[in-house]
Amino acid sequence: MSPRRSLLRAALADTSRPALGTWLKIASTELLELVAIAGFDFVVLDLEHSPMDLESASGLIGLARHAGLPAVVRVPDLHPGLVQRVLDAGAEGVMVPHVDTVEQAQAAAAAVRFPPRGTRGVGATSRAGDWGALPLEEYLRYGQEEVVLIAQVESADAARQAAAIGGVDGIDALLVGAADLAVSQGAAVSDPVVQDLIAEAVRGARAAGVPVGNAGGATAEAVRAALEAGFGFTMLSNDASLFGAAATAAVQAARSVPLPTLDPHPTAGRTS
Repeated sequence: MSPRRSLLRAALADTSRPALGTWLKIASTELLELVAIAGFDFVVLDLEHSPMDLESASGLIGLARHAGLPAVVRVPDLHPGLVQRVLDAGAEGVMVPHVDTVEQAQAAAAAVRFPPRGTRGVGATSRAGDWGALPLEEYLRYGQEEVVLIAQVESADAARQAAAIGGVDGIDALLVGAADLAVSQGAAVSDPVVQDLIAEAVRGARAAGVPVGNAGGATAEAVRAALEAGFGFTMLSNDASLFGAAATAAVQAARSVPLPTLDPHPTAGRTS
């Protein structure tokens, strides 16, 4: 049996193009299928800012695996028990919000990795272990070497410590949360102070040798701006916003069509 390789890890390591992801906030199998068909490199199931629960996420992870779409789960906070269940459900990665210190990064890494690197428990009869069909050695290898841990940098302290956070063993990528970073500074994302902190976080990630991404819009301009800022992967909006924008555009297009001027004396049906 050939070792299974993480498609997400490969996408993040590909320097020829940015890895593209999107958030899934609606627990819908059809939406996840559409994201896979669209050609995204990965999807993030959002347990932090949506009503999605673990059972729904587990079903979506299973579908994503069969669709060849890497699924990451953003947990609401660092709860080792939840991280373990998400990984045993078959997620290719975990995203942890508000990682502000090296100590928090170390705790996140410990929750994701098996001993001796961490404290994750063994659950080889789960989906991650092909319900017990996968050899234990391969289940453990995949958890140690392939699972991707993304730490979110969302405060000034985190931005300034990005190099140290990214350098923690087990941290595979950073994602800069510009909105929370801006709110923490009482400023807009466009404020020079916030932009300087974002740039510092990008420099720190590069110094640590880990990919760094952002959450942006679903436009060419947004992706261009992300790449120019030094990001290597980007989140293109989310399922609800993408559908909402498409629905709004459809209605606006329909409303822009004027009613035709009808002939008050139609000739149809007349005989000469």
